[in-house]
Amino acid sequence: MKNMNGESVKNGRLSWKTRFAYGCGDTACNVVFGMISTVLTLFYTDYVGVSAATVGMVMLLSRLFDGFSDVVMGFIVEKTNSKWGKSRPWILWMSVPYAISAVLLFTVPHSTNMVQFLYMFVTYNFCTTICYTAINLPYGSLSAMMTRISGERDMLSIVRMGMSPFGRILAVTCTLPLVKLFGDTQSAWVMTMALWAAVALILLLVCFKNCEETVHIEAQQNQEMIPVKKAFKALITNQYFWAVLILWMMQNVIYGITGTILPYYCKYIFGNDTWMYSALYLTETLLIVAATFCCPVLLKRFGKRNMSLAGACLALAGQIIFFLNPTSFAWMALSCVIRAIGLAPLNSIVFGLLGDVVEFGQWKTHLRQESLIFAGGSVGTKIGSGLASAGMTGLLSLAGYISSTTGTAVQPQSAIDMIMNIYKLGPVIVWVVVIITLSLYKLDKRYPAIMEELAERELKGEL
Repeated sequence: MKNMNGESVKNGRLSWKTRFAYGCGDTACNVVFGMISTVLTLFYTDYVGVSAATVGMVMLLSRLFDGFSDVVMGFIVEKTNSKWGKSRPWILWMSVPYAISAVLLFTVPHSTNMVQFLYMFVTYNFCTTICYTAINLPYGSLSAMMTRISGERDMLSIVRMGMSPFGRILAVTCTLPLVKLFGDTQSAWVMTMALWAAVALILLLVCFKNCEETVHIEAQQNQEMIPVKKAFKALITNQYFWAVLILWMMQNVIYGITGTILPYYCKYIFGNDTWMYSALYLTETLLIVAATFCCPVLLKRFGKRNMSLAGACLALAGQIIFFLNPTSFAWMALSCVIRAIGLAPLNSIVFGLLGDVVEFGQWKTHLRQESLIFAGGSVGTKIGSGLASAGMTGLLSLAGYISSTTGTAVQPQSAIDMIMNIYKLGPVIVWVVVIITLSLYKLDKRYPAIMEELAERELKGEL
């Protein structure tokens, strides 16, 4: 039996070793991104003494630059030709700069407000806009270059998203206890991040070594250089690109809201920012991992869209339950459990959805745009999470949140109320958007017929 490249279907199957190695890449990315999207804000406000408004401004401006860098990187990857392929070499080339940039985030000088702002802006952008983008975007598009079998891409996505939380576990659950152990100072944060950066570097090298680009379409190789205007038009007229962009964005926003506000919630409402925060985050994260690895069974029976839609409804119900008693640690734990189970289906296949969007785009426009589609999706997620971070810090600032270098400031009731309201209402908005988007998503039903037509085209040497 042959696939669209005239190869046996077996050649499109991926071993568990390859799947595991691919998952190591996102685990490495989440070691740093987990810090950025969760405890970095707490570090800036409560250990460096930077105001919440300044932190929000840095993150918002940086995300706008970061989104632009994704598009640029998408075109760079499309033009890359090396002995390792298009996407794969960037994982090797940027691994060391990425590790260094992560440590630099936490070496903010104790100087004037302007010097701190400039340092944070430069290091934040060096880490996220340059290094993270130059690794994570090629890493994402690599999956569409490793196999054309949709089910195999789904398994890559499931393994990736099942393993990636372990990066966040290191970055979030273990960080605060280690910081306390190392002295609970800014230097303790630097030492902790240096340890995580070393782990991330090793995982990236494992990913590079074991994940090869095997998809080679003759018609694509012979395709002339695509004008930028034509490439963008093909991207923005792909309706399923927009659907998956929204889903990916909302996934990152929910992580941003719960991750950023949860340490504040535990510190100022529960009065414990060490074990309570770690326990809640670890519980939710491990449940997401366990539920993610159960998703292949549900996927075969219900498909990507229906499985994710049911999960989103469950997550919304879990968040509404929290409204019944928002000052109870037990109720928050219950909400985290239900929300984790509900998030897992979408979490497991969001990158499989992007692979399907690549095939749909080729079918609709006769252009295959792996890197640009992943780049466009990444732009949306970064701008979305940036707006969410800026919105949260802006709201805290408006509510009178007091920053300090020791983290011992007594917060006014208005700030405490704002922390509670953001954590309660933010996820509700996100899950409503996800449910509406998934309700309108129809690509699952059309996909088999689309792939059959693509097979016929490619046998004729056409895209």
